[in-house]
Amino acid sequence: MPEFNVQTKRKRINVFKIGDFYMIKHFFDNKESFKNMVDYYNPETYQFVMKNEEAKNKVIEYLQMKAGFDIQIIEDPSNFMVKIGKDKKYGAILRNSIDYRESKDTRIFVMKDMAAVEEAVSLGAEKYLG
Repeated sequence: MPEFNVQTKRKRINVFKIGDFYMIKHFFDNKESFKNMVDYYNPETYQFVMKNEEAKNKVIEYLQMKAGFDIQIIEDPSNFMVKIGKDKKYGAILRNSIDYRESKDTRIFVMKDMAAVEEAVSLGAEKYLG
């Protein structure tokens, strides 16, 4: 009987470079993973924030080698950006965003992944083109 080498698909986490920081927005089902990253957790924004390259490298190494994630570093978040008018409801969009800015009449979000972009568009947001 032939043997099959079946690998399970690894989950992907996007690590965004926003300004001088690297950010992750992800809910870890595994308490051990959360405990290993708690030093970087910001409970106000529900994000993990790495303030320098050393911290980013440490987190990425842990996520890839120990927690089994594929990591994608996003230096240019433009493909993940959506906008919505200030007069529209935005709570569901904010929940899946990495960063958020306001202008006079628009809210602009950087979403955590492409699924979150698609969901935001389904909720009335538009792709932000700059």
